Amino acid sequence: MSADNGTYHALLARHDAMRLRRQMLSQGGGPDADSGGGPQGPVAGQPYDGVADQRTIMRHLDLVAPFDELIAHLYRALFARHPSLRSLFPAGMEFQQAHLARAFWYLIEHLDRPEQITATFTQLGRDHRKLGVLPAQYAAFETALCEALRVRAGEYWTGELEQAWVRMLRLGVTAMVRGADAALHEPPCWKATVTDHRLCGPDLAVLRVRPHEPFRYRAGQHTALESARLPHTWRPYYLAGDPGRDGELELHVRCTGPGGVSEALVRHTAVGDQVRLGPPKGNLALGEETAAGELRLVAWDTGWAAMKALLRELDGRARSASAPRVPRVRLFLGADTLSDLYDTEYLTGLERSRPWLSVVPVTGGAPGEDAYDRLARAVVRGGTTAAGRALLAGPPAMIQAVTAALTRAGLPAEHVLHDPLPPSPRDLPRTAGGFGPAGAPAYPGQSVPA
Repeated sequence: MSADNGTYHALLARHDAMRLRRQMLSQGGGPDADSGGGPQGPVAGQPYDGVADQRTIMRHLDLVAPFDELIAHLYRALFARHPSLRSLFPAGMEFQQAHLARAFWYLIEHLDRPEQITATFTQLGRDHRKLGVLPAQYAAFETALCEALRVRAGEYWTGELEQAWVRMLRLGVTAMVRGADAALHEPPCWKATVTDHRLCGPDLAVLRVRPHEPFRYRAGQHTALESARLPHTWRPYYLAGDPGRDGELELHVRCTGPGGVSEALVRHTAVGDQVRLGPPKGNLALGEETAAGELRLVAWDTGWAAMKALLRELDGRARSASAPRVPRVRLFLGADTLSDLYDTEYLTGLERSRPWLSVVPVTGGAPGEDAYDRLARAVVRGGTTAAGRALLAGPPAMIQAVTAALTRAGLPAEHVLHDPLPPSPRDLPRTAGGFGPAGAPAYPGQSVPA
């Protein structure tokens, strides 16, 4: 095939892809659109009445809950109709099913705030490009969901209930497709080669990887990582390197159990191995700091990776004559034991040579004392000012404890930054089902078993 002919066929393929997207995003563009049947989505250009659909779904929630059974039916229907789609998913579906259940709950709980759904699912669509998901596959997913709803609701199924679920799903899918479209200028994922693998303990490794294509990110962001040992299984990790310095990325991985991504990366990965990276994302960012208030950086265990990147950015600002003056920075590092702290040589050298930085390790404690509460008390010791800011990275329970302590001490909630927290199982209605600790999502740097 000549280069000109190849370009022509590539343009044809792109045209077909855009036609599929337009069909999905149009009124009634779902799986039954060609036949004229099936529930109709919201009319383009008209506001979506998410409140009404929220009431309908919640009113009939007991018909389809627990979600683990609904989702099991959904995936059985999807793979029965489209066996080729099974290859897009990991061998073990437990994590995937829990992830989808959380997505359903997010949609239901935010239907009265569709702009939040749009923002969240736009990013999700960009992120899902690494899985090879195509617009037509969203339509297949919608068909499988309708079948699962009918099976779960049985004789109590109604068209009103199904249409409310489909409209909700299309609201999220529309944002995902647009997010994927907006990211067409970047690869769906980045292949990378491991250039260094350093064990810092029996369950902790610091990896350096070099992407094969430019990988642009911001200090404080994280990426999803896939090991060749576990295809289609992705877990999030913070990036500790200096963006744009040498092209290599630094990631800190704590092994949390056998058989998962973290074990593969810590115990079965060596220099020269290949991994894949998803697009960078995250809420942690320094912003335009001034010396008006103290900056608190708070991390637990491998959350230190995010703070390391942020400190490197602050150090660069301190060395630049044109940048705003660096504020006073206090870094709080929490860990169960002193031996769990790592990278201490780097930290000691940095603190000695940077007068604006002080490091506060928080370990140990009285028997029965909650470790996260101990860290929270250390963070607020000495008081806070409304002009200060705090950036947090670590497990959800730690972030909740420290955030609560900071806001009680007078720091405005909008001055406390961290990545979005997953819903807590105890905060979900009992009918949700399937939300034990094993279904809790990973926070960047500490993945759950696959």
